[in-house]
Parts: sequence; structure tokens; C-alpha cells
Amino acid sequence: MDWDPRYFFKTYFNNDEKMEWFLKNIAIDEWNIEQDRGRTLKEGTEILIEKHPDWEKEIRAYYDNWPVMLKSDIPKNVEILRKLEGKFHLYGLTNWSAETFPIALDNYDFFQLFENKIVVSGTEKLIKPEREIFELLLKRYDLKAEESVFIDDNIKNIETAKTLGFQVVHIKPETDLGDELKNLGINFN
Repeated sequence: MDWDPRYFFKTYFNNDEKMEWFLKNIAIDEWNIEQDRGRTLKEGTEILIEKHPDWEKEIRAYYDNWPVMLKSDIPKNVEILRKLEGKFHLYGLTNWSAETFPIALDNYDFFQLFENKIVVSGTEKLIKPEREIFELLLKRYDLKAEESVFIDDNIKNIETAKTLGFQVVHIKPETDLGDELKNLGINFN
């Protein structure tokens, strides 16, 4: 998914320097990750407002406008997922708030390719790159890591998956997922 708080805050602030300062000093990644780990949006918002009362309006705007931050899927990768459907079992393992994930489910049909076999960090109160959430995925769906491919854009998640025995594909903006899978010997055409 192409998600970035800048998609909302760029217009909100209309000042890139102020926006970047806010995202690097107030609404930091580590704060957002705690909601992905299972803390409620309300609780996370109130905690941050207590720390930074002068930024209350901006902090409240963060989750009030979260759907704007979710710009789109990544079409070239979704196209590969659609080609894999029916040839391989597809499972999801995502760091996502239990409250915001349903928004994505309702708006992006490719999630149906996973046939409700998605482990969501906010629901489980576990988060990547911690081993426990990977182990939960493996146990819940009776999977063997060495027979599976893990695809992610975060190198820390890739490293954990490798230690568990997964074959891995580290997605970067320039990565061609189809080529990477073919290099692993996965034929899906």
C-alpha cells in the first residue's frame, strides 16, 4: 500500500518544513507504531496531546484524516498477486492498527486474494519485526517457513523472516516483484 501521512499534512500545513518538523518531532513513526501494536487510536491521540498540548489540533487531525494518507495500492505488485492467486496460497502479515485496517479492506479488493488469512498486528497485539507475530502466522495457518516466501518493504522484517527460514523478497521502489519471484524459481504465468 502507498500510505504516507504527508498525503494529508502537505495540504494541511502548506509548508513542507513545518510538516516535516511535525512528523519528525511530534507524530513520529514510533508513536504510530504503538497503534499498529494494538493501542487504540483514541488512547494514542490522547497520550500525544498530553505530551504536546500546543499541537492538539494537528494531532487530532492525524487519525481523523487517516483515509487521505492511504493513497492507493501499488498496481504493479497487486498485478503479481492476482497472477499468484489460485497457483499459491496467499497469506498476509501486516503491521496495521485494528481500527484502520478495515478501511483498507473496504476500499481495496485485492485483500480478498488472501481469503481472510491475514494476521494484523493491531488485532494480535504483536508487531513485526518481532518473531512472535511471524510464529503466530506459521502456527495459525500450519505453514512451514522454509516452504514460504516473505515479501516486505522493511529490512528489519526481512531479517527476522530470514532467521526463521523464509525465502525473502525485500521490496524497494525500484524492485520488480515478478522478477524477484522468478529468481526464486516461482513460476506464476
